[in-house]
Amino acid sequence: MKVKIRKGDTVEVISGRLEDKGKRGEVINVIIGERRVVVQGVNIRTKHQKQVQTQGRRNINPGRIQFEGPVDISNVMLVCPKCSEATRIAVQRDEEGAHRICKNCKAMID
Repeated sequence: MKVKIRKGDTVEVISGRLEDKGKRGEVINVIIGERRVVVQGVNIRTKHQKQVQTQGRRNINPGRIQFEGPVDISNVMLVCPKCSEATRIAVQRDEEGAHRICKNCKAMID
């Protein structure tokens, strides 16, 4: 399925956990099959890592590792680079291909 949000876009969280709601961040990864995105600084998870010895006789240090978890794509909206507001996206096709357009200010995003 076609997704209108791409890696590198700035998005705003519009629903979800209270501490994440309203935050803006850059999209790190898009998981198309699951319709989820990973946003920088949003949905922070903590993983407890054991000490592991690798083949090269080096150790991976133990401790708590924090990382961004995926968020459902319906919980984020793209932020227009021109008007800097969270907006819906239209797709306009012409001879050169398809372009994403801001619904508020009609500016071309791509």
